[in-house]
Amino acid sequence: MTTRKQPAASNAPFGSVHNSVMADGSAAPSRRHGDAASAKRQATLHDVARTAGVSQATASRVLNGSTRIVRRENVARVLAAAAELDYTPHLSAQAIARGTTNTVALVVGGVDDPYFSSVAGGVIEAAEAAGLVVSMAVADRSAERELQIVRTLRGMRPRAIILTGSRIDGTDTRAALVEELDAYRRAGGSVVLVSGHDLPFSTVSIDNYGGARQLARELVGLGYRRFAVVRAHVALRTSRDRCEGLMDGLRELNIGVEERFVVEAEFSRRGGHEAGRRLTQQGLGDTELVVAVNDVMAIGVMTAFRDAGLVPGRDIAVAGFGDIGPAVDVVPALTSVTVPLRQVGLCAVELALTDDDVSRVVPVSANVVLRDSTPRRRP
Repeated sequence: MTTRKQPAASNAPFGSVHNSVMADGSAAPSRRHGDAASAKRQATLHDVARTAGVSQATASRVLNGSTRIVRRENVARVLAAAAELDYTPHLSAQAIARGTTNTVALVVGGVDDPYFSSVAGGVIEAAEAAGLVVSMAVADRSAERELQIVRTLRGMRPRAIILTGSRIDGTDTRAALVEELDAYRRAGGSVVLVSGHDLPFSTVSIDNYGGARQLARELVGLGYRRFAVVRAHVALRTSRDRCEGLMDGLRELNIGVEERFVVEAEFSRRGGHEAGRRLTQQGLGDTELVVAVNDVMAIGVMTAFRDAGLVPGRDIAVAGFGDIGPAVDVVPALTSVTVPLRQVGLCAVELALTDDDVSRVVPVSANVVLRDSTPRRRP
């Protein structure tokens, strides 16, 4: 460890201390006017390169984590020189020099849905394997908040920005979001979406429509004919795609859903509970099964039915979408549409670390898993 000498007395004005960062990415020493020579100068990247007998560019590639190949003997000489000189790179300056930090920024729609934590688990696993750290921000399903977060992240220079959660139609932020993300990408960052393919960036695209359409067919195959649907606002793309897939699947089998049994609610467990309460208050009629567009809404519906004295799976069937962890913990276990959420997170990081600038779409299929919440109907 380098020991600094105490600076000699100076006639400089009180507080006239200047801290700076060297252009080569090292931290410049703090010194008072008139006494610079009295403190030992901190080693710079130029010093390391000279001691190692290599170019400054080569030393920079070794010490700043460049992906360009450097000969093994040169790497050893640079590292030995850096250790001898006690060279300390400045992390902020490294980020400026490289254009990025060793972080992946993950923006999730909410923290109240295990769907996002499952995706985040895959992102963290893949990022750590690549030597990166994940930071997370919550947009709370707000397009305006998401845009604000992206603007902030641009200044923090993460290696990649991964946006998860549904696109929201009818907002005035789309063009601004595309502009911010495109500027970030031009500056060297990577952008990946976990959503439907709506923006001009690499996307891990989950087949929400196809999964819901398959769910309709499976449920009809169990003998169900009279349905109710719990969905979010039509502007929420994920909810809309799932609802349309379900309705189209039923329509193909000559089954319709009465408008009064299509209930709109918040895209959350609380929203599902409220929708279930409204259904029981208005009367379920001869409804046999309620399908919610995500699992947390379905679990909320089940709670509301119990509150009204109904037993899910016996008095009325319930199904969801997403196959989150709690889907198998509730009683009865919830029929759902399974999505490989951890794999989605792994794939998102893989896309983010791709070397070229080509935008890709990776489709992810969804499959129905039948459980006790939708027992087979007797003829």
